[in-house]
Amino acid sequence: MKMKKLLALALAMSMTFGLAACGKKDDGQGSTSTSKPDVSQSTEGGDVSKDPKVKLVYAEVNPLDTIVGQTATAFKEKVEELSGGSIEIDVQASGVLGSENDVLDSMVGGATTIDMSRISAFALTPYGTQKSKLLTVPFTFADRNHFWNFASSDLAAEFLNEPQEIGLPLRGIFYGEEGFRHFFTAKPISKMEDLAGMKLRVSNDPVMNGMVDALGAAPTVVPFGELYSALNTGVCDGAEQPIANYKSNAFNEVANNLILDGHTLGAIQVVISDNAWNKLTENQQKVLYEAGKYAQEFNAKLSETEENKVLEELKAGGCNVVEVADKTPWADACKDVITENTKDQAELYQQILDLK
Repeated sequence: MKMKKLLALALAMSMTFGLAACGKKDDGQGSTSTSKPDVSQSTEGGDVSKDPKVKLVYAEVNPLDTIVGQTATAFKEKVEELSGGSIEIDVQASGVLGSENDVLDSMVGGATTIDMSRISAFALTPYGTQKSKLLTVPFTFADRNHFWNFASSDLAAEFLNEPQEIGLPLRGIFYGEEGFRHFFTAKPISKMEDLAGMKLRVSNDPVMNGMVDALGAAPTVVPFGELYSALNTGVCDGAEQPIANYKSNAFNEVANNLILDGHTLGAIQVVISDNAWNKLTENQQKVLYEAGKYAQEFNAKLSETEENKVLEELKAGGCNVVEVADKTPWADACKDVITENTKDQAELYQQILDLK
């Protein structure tokens, strides 16, 4: 990630959430300093470290050593630093609080046991969001730079705000990604046609179901926490995940064949419930957004480097890694799925495509 894009990303996020006043200081003569803001000091001169102490429980389905796990830790540390300790983030990783759907059901239902969660972009689709679905349509993002062009654009704020617009008790804080998603299987594969007839695990997502079906395989819904066992027992023949998650969850032990089709970029976002948001003072809320900008930049720097490192480790460990030189046949097979899931938002989808 080039420094220019990171700076653009930070600026866009700052404008989006109205934090410009928090990030600049007037010298009393009409000029503005661009020095790093002291977020612990509120605009009224108060000290956010003296605000009522709040503990926020943050759910993460993957282990802490994954890209998303490390992003959670970076966010936690920055929040606690900027808030002077008035906000504590308790990261509960490795799915101990349930699957993404379990967590979202709890948050949307008004429960107060989970305050924040890192979710996949598609996770809110069953709850009525439509814009975020576009981020999961196969072969949308040409490369990482394309995604980060989106994440640093005005469109990103529009997408993050959608839960509030449709009345869900959630709000988005920041975007990130966990690498391109690829298929992996128990039996050796070398080309797209080898997936025909295989039972491939999917989440309960219409886009993913449609894509797997278009590739000639059988979509098989299995909770993420049960995937290892399902692969080991033959309940499913394969699945798809970003490379880092594939290794961290030890799926290579039971499905040691990885084909790098890169059908979807693993776009993620971090959300907070309205219940939790309303426990925070205005200045603590600003801290979350400021820490979100930091975590988003951290994620952008980490993701590609970490993914390449893990891929080399997998190869060295004997994983059968198959490169895909030409993804055109894969995209062509998914053409109807792409059209079906973008036709109602064709103009908005084209805006995403134009950010290449």
